[in-house]
Amino acid sequence: MKTLIYSIFSMLILSLCACQNSSAENAQEIAGKIENTQNTLKRYNLKSGIIKYKTDIKGKVMGSTINGSGTEEVYFKDWGAVELKKSDSKQVTHINIFGQKKTEVNEEHTINKLENGKSYGVDMENKIIYVKNDPAMEMIKKFGNGDVVNAGEKMLEGMGGKKIGKEKILGYECDVWQIPSGKQWIYKGIPLKLEMTIMGITTTNTATEAKFNIDVPDKYFNLPDYPIQEIQNPFGENMNDMPDMNDPKTKKELEKMKNMSYDEYKKMVLEDEPGTSEKEIKMGYQLMKTMVKQMSK
Repeated sequence: MKTLIYSIFSMLILSLCACQNSSAENAQEIAGKIENTQNTLKRYNLKSGIIKYKTDIKGKVMGSTINGSGTEEVYFKDWGAVELKKSDSKQVTHINIFGQKKTEVNEEHTINKLENGKSYGVDMENKIIYVKNDPAMEMIKKFGNGDVVNAGEKMLEGMGGKKIGKEKILGYECDVWQIPSGKQWIYKGIPLKLEMTIMGITTTNTATEAKFNIDVPDKYFNLPDYPIQEIQNPFGENMNDMPDMNDPKTKKELEKMKNMSYDEYKKMVLEDEPGTSEKEIKMGYQLMKTMVKQMSK
């Protein structure tokens, strides 16, 4: 089923980045056009930067109260083609079920790096680095001169997002987007604030420091000296390997995804990509649900 999730994600990006009158073309035809274009990856409209964030988590689910906090550091250069993220978080859950009370504490430390279309995820517990080609970045790299900022806005609109105004974060004027289950504040392609509410849990990620177009030393992009294990893309090396969305089997899997719970999605992600952070899983779950809804129309 993970194969279908990646496929839907890729197809959605293609459909949103393509011209509005391209609905008569299928994914394979679009893919053929993409293969004939070679461009560089430009993820942000800023050459480099260092950003620090704070994270707040709170909410109530089935008698349990959840509170959490964390920090994140982001370093990027070459217009975001090279980026490293480090995050630390702590989540405290107070459980009260049928009068039985207990407290659970979950601490998490993650390191992720993106380098020219390759994604590196550090499994701190097992001391392994997982690397794979990032399918979304590869397609945007080849389409529209690698302009991820423009593609990202079209994707937000396709998901039902709407630009509702402007607001300053740390003195930088951001576009404010209303998106499914939340809002985000984007400055030249970079989110400086994000609010998401999923299953009663609200996560707020806010930039506390941000410096752009500065020299970012190479040392900030170093990964731990762990063995590297490569993960193959679930749908192969090209778009022709993607499943047919009109196939009855694919439609059946799509229906299963529509009914997939967060816990089921989390288990699936961690089995396929150990070391994925809770925040990334929550955002991925919401995105998956939104994309499935779009593809089911």
